[in-house]
Amino acid sequence: QVQLVESGGGLVQRGGSLRLSCKHSGFTNDDYVIAWFRQAPGKGREGISCIGHTDGSTFYADYVKGRFTISFDNAKNTVYLSMRNLKSEDQGVYFCATRLGALYYYCKGYPAPGDVWGQGTQVTVSS
Repeated sequence: QVQLVESGGGLVQRGGSLRLSCKHSGFTNDDYVIAWFRQAPGKGREGISCIGHTDGSTFYADYVKGRFTISFDNAKNTVYLSMRNLKSEDQGVYFCATRLGALYYYCKGYPAPGDVWGQGTQVTVSS
């Protein structure tokens, strides 16, 4: 059973940086995708970035391109989301997720039944 545990959220000033971690366990093969979604207050979860483990292919939502970087640390079974130049609109709960059999850009779409989620980590951006 796949499990995902996020960490690294917190309070950061506008323009600052933060790195989120998603520690994963339970994958039975190397062909999987890890995604980061964000949920702002009163809104649904939106895909921010995702990465395929097989070849490291990545997807980024337009509004985070050039500011966010997703990466694997295979030795630690961890996926990172490095965020810089944070804006007020980046505030929300960040969730790590995966979907069985998904392509690396699956987070471009909406969450679906059967997706596996972590518990989320709060990111607050102060002005």
